[in-house]
Amino acid sequence: MAIKKRTAPMAAMGSYDSVIPFQAIGIETMVIGDENRSSVPQLVSKFARGEYAILFMEESLFEAFKDDVDAVNESEPLSVIPIPNQAGSLGIGVESIRRSAERAVGMDIFNVQ
Repeated sequence: MAIKKRTAPMAAMGSYDSVIPFQAIGIETMVIGDENRSSVPQLVSKFARGEYAILFMEESLFEAFKDDVDAVNESEPLSVIPIPNQAGSLGIGVESIRRSAERAVGMDIFNVQ
């Protein structure tokens, strides 16, 4: 008898143009505009409580709600991954990976001199 492995859902949050490609591959999307921007902390918590594995978040939102994202990253298994928008990357994703790796191994392994 085959055991069916349950996979945790993923979501993407950001402007329409940033998240619509995720919808095309079956990832739940949440379009954030000026009218619902203030609800981002509650939405991040909702995804964490909903046992989502990954939340792709537009870099500008990630930066604006950094304290809320950090709180969820510290207390929940949800991984929040910043993604660039159509205008290009702000470098926040690379910095987030650098901080996570430094926290995991105790030193900045990307700082090559």
